[in-house]
Amino acid sequence: MRRKQLWLVIAGLILLNCLTIAFFLSRAQATDGQALDEEVATIGESSISRQDWLNELEARYGKDVLKDMIDQKVIKEMAAKYKIKVPDQDVEREFRMIQTTYGSASQNKIVNEKKWKEQIENSLLLEEILTKDVIVSNKEMESYFKENKDLFDVPTAYHLSHIIVKSKKEANNALKELSHGSSFSTLAMERSIEEFSANQGGDIGFITEEDDQHPEKYIQEAKRLKVGEWSHLIKVDQGYAIIKLHKIIHGKNYSFKDVKDQIRRQIAMEQMKIPATARNFWDDAKVKWFYGKQRQ
Repeated sequence: MRRKQLWLVIAGLILLNCLTIAFFLSRAQATDGQALDEEVATIGESSISRQDWLNELEARYGKDVLKDMIDQKVIKEMAAKYKIKVPDQDVEREFRMIQTTYGSASQNKIVNEKKWKEQIENSLLLEEILTKDVIVSNKEMESYFKENKDLFDVPTAYHLSHIIVKSKKEANNALKELSHGSSFSTLAMERSIEEFSANQGGDIGFITEEDDQHPEKYIQEAKRLKVGEWSHLIKVDQGYAIIKLHKIIHGKNYSFKDVKDQIRRQIAMEQMKIPATARNFWDDAKVKWFYGKQRQ
């Protein structure tokens, strides 16, 4: 349960990082020759200037963004101070688990993957720092592993896009256009009646056999496809679907040795019963910031 809570926290931090990028990119652009009184929007006779926009961004997100940036710096400093590192394989394992559990359907997958891994590494480093002095017996860790072994198994997952249309005729027309070289994502945006995924070019992220949000036929058909291929017509409740396979993450069962460090951190954090926050080390890192000493 605790790992899923951590993943949800990480997902929230990724969103905050996206806000960070947008906010400071806007700042950088404004100071790179673009006037702050430049209009970024007009509404009838009124307008919104770049300065108005930036002020609003700072008022809404500035404090949280700055807190997050400080936290990441503090984690790095404390990790260097105590000579703590996280193995790459631990980051990869957590990333695979997150992908198969909360598969992203974002168009900008390369940037997202990099951000996910950075945040995972920072989260694991923070756990290591917080629990560095906690001793957990090997017997306790082995017992935890036996009782929760399924939590450490990564299921096979398929990254799919889909197009859903109401009639068989529309679906056959879509197949014909695909065979003539039309873009799957463009057709999804233009034709698919499932609006949320249509806005993402049909992308529904990674799904597994345990997925209950999409038809079982999706998995059955995905197993027959090669990466880059699309399916024949699939009858679904809304009409007819066509799926495209983008990527497969092959499932893996991890041994106790593989996840021993993760279990130690997990048990130690539960024993300590403290929030996993870098602000425990702000004094040690001698943090001074724009919003003063108040930590909310």
